[in-house]
Amino acid sequence: MSDRIITTPISKETATSLRAGDTVLLNGVVYTARDAAHARLVELLDQGKELPIDIKDAVIYYVGPTPAKPGQVIGSAGPTTSYRMDAYAPRLIELGLRGMIGKGKRSQDVIDSMKKYGAVYFGAIGGAAALIAKTIAECEMVCYEDLGSEAIRKLTVKDFPATVIIDSLGNNLYEIGVKDYIKSA
Repeated sequence: MSDRIITTPISKETATSLRAGDTVLLNGVVYTARDAAHARLVELLDQGKELPIDIKDAVIYYVGPTPAKPGQVIGSAGPTTSYRMDAYAPRLIELGLRGMIGKGKRSQDVIDSMKKYGAVYFGAIGGAAALIAKTIAECEMVCYEDLGSEAIRKLTVKDFPATVIIDSLGNNLYEIGVKDYIKSA
């Protein structure tokens, strides 16, 4: 199976056409944010304030990149464990967040929100941080610089490799893989 090339922002139609197990190459803008930044975003929403990024049809990469070495756009940029964002993700998905990139399982609340609003969860390969960084053409600080590696950054990516882990129907590659393994054993 060949990789499907996806350009951000991701429309709801594109997100809902993806299935668990599909491999993609992402191109365009992807924002970084981890739990501390997510908490601040939800706090802004609770206060009725505008978010510092346009969340509609956006993709957020759960990453805390290391500082860039001279001549590099960014340091190592591997995915972080996604469940830490689960308390905040449903709120952002409801506002139109279309994709999330990370590693590990998601809560049922997140999956239910993805199904209701047409979002997708991509997995990136943990341990391949230096290779993933090579797909990042530009990196711009957006906000929350005081959070260091957890600040929100705007990345421009070219052929960022990811796999659909959970699709908008709730199909979950982690569960499918276990069932397929048991069948073949």
